[in-house]
Amino acid sequence: MNARGDPLEGWLAALEARHLADLTFAEVRRALQALSSLYVERRARMRPGAALEGAGKRAAFALFYAPLHFLLVREIVRTVGARCPARRILDLGCGTGACGAAWALEHDPRQRPPLLGIDRSPWAAQEARFTYRALGLAGEARVSDLDRVRLGTEGVLAAFTVNELSPEARARLLSRTLEGARRGARILVVEPIARAVSPWWDEWRSAFMSAGGRADEWRFRLKLPALLRRLDEAAGLDHRELTGRSLWLGPGKADGSAEERAHRPRTGS
Repeated sequence: MNARGDPLEGWLAALEARHLADLTFAEVRRALQALSSLYVERRARMRPGAALEGAGKRAAFALFYAPLHFLLVREIVRTVGARCPARRILDLGCGTGACGAAWALEHDPRQRPPLLGIDRSPWAAQEARFTYRALGLAGEARVSDLDRVRLGTEGVLAAFTVNELSPEARARLLSRTLEGARRGARILVVEPIARAVSPWWDEWRSAFMSAGGRADEWRFRLKLPALLRRLDEAAGLDHRELTGRSLWLGPGKADGSAEERAHRPRTGS
C-alpha cells in the first residue's frame, strides 16, 4: 500500500484481491445475503461461529461487514474524542481486526499504538494479521478466550463482541473493564443499535455512566466506498446509514462540536 494513499482504499483493494481470487462476485453476493439473513432474522438462534462457516460467508464478512464496522468505529472515535495516546490497543473479539485498526489509525502517525487482537477463531486471527499489515499497523492477533486476557492500562476495545458472550462471561468482562478504567485504561464498547439484540445493554450503560463515561446511539450517513456500494446493491441491502451504540470510558470525554452532535440525534441519559 502506498503510505501516502488512503489507507481504507488500499485495504479494500487488498481485500478484494485476497477474497475474490477463488470466489466470483456472484458467489460472495449470495453468501452476503445468507449472512445478512443470519444476522437480521436468526441472530438470537445463531450458533457460535455460524456466521463464519464456509469460504463464502467468511469472504462476505471480510469484504463487507468488516469494512462497515471500520467506518462506524472510525466515526465514533472521531466524535467522542477517543483519539488519546495509549501504549497499546487491546481488541477483544477482534474478528478481522477492522475495528481496532480504525481506532489505531485515528492516532497521530508518530504515536500510533500497536494492536493486540484476541479472538477464538483461528481464521479471524489470521485475517486480523492481514488487516494490520495491509493498513501499515504494528500488531499481532492471538487465538484465546477473553477470560484469559489481562486488561492493563491501555485502550480496550470490545466491538460487536459483548453480545456474543455468555451472561456469566459478560458479567466478568464488565467488572474487569471497570476495574481497568480505574487503573487508567480507556474502554470503548460498540454494539448494534437494535435493543432486542442486547438486553444487557442498560446494565452496562448505567455502569459506564456511573463511572463517568458516556453512552450514545449513532446514525451516520456516509458515502460508501465503491466495493461496498456494489455489494450492498447486489445483495438487496441498504447501508447508506450506519447505525450503532457505544460506551466510552476514559480521559478526554469530549462532548463533540455542534456538527458532530448532529450525527447522534439520541444519546444515553
